[in-house]
Amino acid sequence: MEIEKWKGILESLLFAAGDEGLSLKQITSVLEIEEIQANTILAEMQRNYDQDEHRGITIVQLAGVYQLATKKEHAEYLKKLVESPGTAHLSQAALETLAIVAYKQPITRTEIEEIRGVKTERPLHTLSSRALIKEIGRAEGTGRAFLYGTTKEFLDYFGLKNINELPPLPESMEEDDLQEDADLFFEKIQETMKIDE
Repeated sequence: MEIEKWKGILESLLFAAGDEGLSLKQITSVLEIEEIQANTILAEMQRNYDQDEHRGITIVQLAGVYQLATKKEHAEYLKKLVESPGTAHLSQAALETLAIVAYKQPITRTEIEEIRGVKTERPLHTLSSRALIKEIGRAEGTGRAFLYGTTKEFLDYFGLKNINELPPLPESMEEDDLQEDADLFFEKIQETMKIDE
């Protein structure tokens, strides 16, 4: 089958998959093609999207899956669309907790509270309900406390392929300093994504 037909079919599949996206294995299975062919089709589609300034979407790979995504240069307009008085934002406590979990995972609630110096039950609940973090296991020892880590949704939200793409923290930063500098993580992410507040 000619590549243009494959591109149209794959575009339909990615659209239908939505936020779930498709892994390379799923693409090769559905299209009944080899990985090298799938990679060629994906690369050409992404190149076409990126080179055409009149297109509003592109293909991104996040957390091991490919999905259609809006172009970063349209962020200003997308932000206007989703912002409304009723939109709920994360509190400072939730942002601090999310930064700690992102950089220290797997981590227990007690360890988070030691770093923050305050209770963290409510921020953990908020982050879990928004699917930004989840319980990923149990700690060894007495009580076997839950261990928390980030989710695929966290990676998607911040445009990361994996957790190793987090911006590095300053080498001089100690755990005791993390509470006051927790939002450094979010500033660095925004710089990386080149999206203005």
